[in-house]
Amino acid sequence: MATAQVILKEKIEGLGAEADVIKVRAGYARNFLIPQGKAYEANDSNLRHLEALKAARSQREAEELVAVQQIATKLSKMTPKFELATGQNGKAFGSVTSMDIHKKLAEQGIEIDRHSIELDKAIKNTGKFDITIRLHSQVVCNLAIQVDAVEATAQQQAEADDLEAAQATLEEAAAEQQDEEV
Repeated sequence: MATAQVILKEKIEGLGAEADVIKVRAGYARNFLIPQGKAYEANDSNLRHLEALKAARSQREAEELVAVQQIATKLSKMTPKFELATGQNGKAFGSVTSMDIHKKLAEQGIEIDRHSIELDKAIKNTGKFDITIRLHSQVVCNLAIQVDAVEATAQQQAEADDLEAAQATLEEAAAEQQDEEV
């Protein structure tokens, strides 16, 4: 299996960042990386320019780190509020998900990758919650969110009751089918 050594021009997930000298399959380098302008062939001439690429990379990474730290500072001072519709018996209709948190932050002018929000499961209770947000490999911050209960409308309660009734019917049908098979 033939390999080729290339110098990356940009960060490529799973391979490396710009100015990294890596070995890849010759066909991948020849047919994709070099024609797409994502890498240079690692010859003597290009290796001499490696220092300039490394300097550009370190400057970019330093700027990114400063920007991410500023966002982390903003996030740590915020407490976004979410409303969760509840029924008469306090049962929640719906939940607060990482997508909801992402949208709320975007409304407030903070753009982050929604996958950086570490939420194990959707929040279905009211109260105050600390959410971990991994903005960068070196920057992790906590975001406190407040989830308040709002009395559900009669229509929302009726829809939830209909959904519960439909689920109960499906469960009964599945149980009957299992009994017939036995």
